[in-house]
Amino acid sequence: MKKPELYEVWGDTVNGSHLVISIIIGACVSLGTFYLAQHLLVGFVESTQMARAYAMLTGILGCLAGGVICAMLFRPKRDVVEGTVDPTFREAVLVELTAEHGTLGKLDDLPAEVVAELRELALYDLFRDAEITETRRTSDPSTATDVGATRASLSGGHA
Repeated sequence: MKKPELYEVWGDTVNGSHLVISIIIGACVSLGTFYLAQHLLVGFVESTQMARAYAMLTGILGCLAGGVICAMLFRPKRDVVEGTVDPTFREAVLVELTAEHGTLGKLDDLPAEVVAELRELALYDLFRDAEITETRRTSDPSTATDVGATRASLSGGHA
């Protein structure tokens, strides 16, 4: 069986044949309701301009009806998978953020809403662990690079 051709439209991925069929359905339903309303309203409304204006409003409702029909015919194709997390990717992002900004900052400095969102997204512990690691790294003098000692070892022993 041939794989469907997928296209990106307004930030969403769609099946090409479903897109074409949806456009046809939308055009037929919206234009059909417009012309039907225009034909029916000419006999009821005194002004033909007002009948046309009301028919245009009915045509807009036809657009919505076409959208509902297409939504029922063509269900979403994407699979949303929650719970699959790549911890190495998250750690790499934290390293990149730290390299870019110098520090991640402190969780205590964040507003309560942001902390609640981090907890909801299960990211709070990740940032807390990174903060602890960063605090240990900056406060432990043994992890700091001694520039003089490094120069001495490179130049043969004397700084």
